[in-house]
Amino acid sequence: MKINNNEEIIAAPVEMEGAKNVKMKMLIGPADQSDNIFMRHFIIAPGGNTPFHQHNYEHVIKIESNRGIAVDENGIGHEVKKGQSLFVKPNEKHQFRNPFGEDFEFTCIIPNPEK
Repeated sequence: MKINNNEEIIAAPVEMEGAKNVKMKMLIGPADQSDNIFMRHFIIAPGGNTPFHQHNYEHVIKIESNRGIAVDENGIGHEVKKGQSLFVKPNEKHQFRNPFGEDFEFTCIIPNPEK
């Protein structure tokens, strides 16, 4: 068993094209000998966003703090907030935005994209 202290994990800037003011912590991943699933924590600063993108794998998302906008594959934004969870299907385009005044944070669990 591996137990991590999430507060001690450094949030690195997301360098993906189209990302703006987004940081990510790898809560569970390859460094923890997790071969099949990854758990990531995203922090989107006010005015920031992830790219409008898609992956060939599904993922589940839990909103951890404050609120943001989840953009669906049709480009429609849905306000989401702490206490809500989302499911993104494989190859479904999506984006997260933060037009609000506080950091928007969520945890995302995905299968290892390399498998």
